[in-house]
Amino acid sequence: MLFVMFICILGAILGWAVFGDPRAAIPSIMLALVVSSISAIIGYYAGPSAVLAMSGARPLSREEDPQLYNIVDELRLASGVPMPAVYGIDTPAMNAFATGRDPQHAAIAVTSGLRQRLKRDELQGVIAHELSHVRNLDTRFMTLMAVLVGVVVLIADMGSRAIFYGGRRRSGDRGGGPIMLVIILLAVVLAIIAPVFAMLIQLAVSRQREFLADASAARMTRYPEGLARALEALAADTEPMHAASRATAHLFIVQPMMANGQRLREGGSMWSSHPPIEERVERLRSIGNIEA
Repeated sequence: MLFVMFICILGAILGWAVFGDPRAAIPSIMLALVVSSISAIIGYYAGPSAVLAMSGARPLSREEDPQLYNIVDELRLASGVPMPAVYGIDTPAMNAFATGRDPQHAAIAVTSGLRQRLKRDELQGVIAHELSHVRNLDTRFMTLMAVLVGVVVLIADMGSRAIFYGGRRRSGDRGGGPIMLVIILLAVVLAIIAPVFAMLIQLAVSRQREFLADASAARMTRYPEGLARALEALAADTEPMHAASRATAHLFIVQPMMANGQRLREGGSMWSSHPPIEERVERLRSIGNIEA
């Protein structure tokens, strides 16, 4: 709803700035809403497949990793979700993510490094975390959030171009004026702030959904220590994951991006897609202490 309001307000200002009449922006507003709706539909249905392709994931057969399939079977029965498609990413880096528009069309992807280097109870904790994202519909929500952020960026870019060329035309035809400068300045500020604001909302929601998935995984396995130890192992991993990008980083269980041979620090700022691993481990162990 906030995004629709932003589009309408920005469109009205653009109509005033460019044409001298807010009503002149109605066709542009309708076009923006149509583009937004089409983008959301495409992202809803095609987004998960695109994420898997971008990450270099391939379908993993039961014969290739029977232990992983056994873990997924156990946990999906415990969580009450349908069997997801299982994908593998051929990289020594340790990570995993889930995607899909709903539990009936979900997929989990696990790197070969994670499958080979974690103990069974640790791998079980990671899979439980990803299945929790599926059950909590986080995969659908975050896919649509990513689409909406992209749409806001696109509309803001279109708006800034319209302001520039329309403002120049009106200034040349009528001489401009202080009111026109204020209107153009306000439209520019909205065009700059709106994408940043949308991205900050996406990142804040992503951090909270990670905490929720950790807690759900602990409840699912009845063993929070398994996921806690897995997160510590993931935090210590220095293998770069080349298939990851900033567009997909928020989907992984931990931040996959590296800088100077070290994982980008998670948490500590509003620009982080994940909460600090130390805080996640502390919360998991506090759950274990309560249950003990």
